[in-house]
Amino acid sequence: MAVYVSNIVIEQGYDFQTSFQLEDSRTNGPLELTNASTEAQLRKHYGSSTSVSFASTVASEKLGIISISLTGPQTVDLKPGRYVFDVKITNNGIEYKAVEGAALVRAGVTR
Repeated sequence: MAVYVSNIVIEQGYDFQTSFQLEDSRTNGPLELTNASTEAQLRKHYGSSTSVSFASTVASEKLGIISISLTGPQTVDLKPGRYVFDVKITNNGIEYKAVEGAALVRAGVTR
């Protein structure tokens, strides 16, 4: 499976949620995610020892949709700037990176 690349924008102090629909490169149809689990993290750079974990779920097993989210209290603690993130899927004992990209955290004005 090819890694899906997506860049995201996170507004500091607000809830964040997005979804990705994954495709099976062998069939060009939705990626089957029955019994799969996900894990996703945000880091300042790939070598950073600190991370923020997204809540991540398989939103639709049959349609290949995964979702990631952060709460407002989590995003308020993020410093504005550029980050990297990825989403790992574990399916039938096999782990692989499904999504990766850059994340831009934008500072909020209204408090």
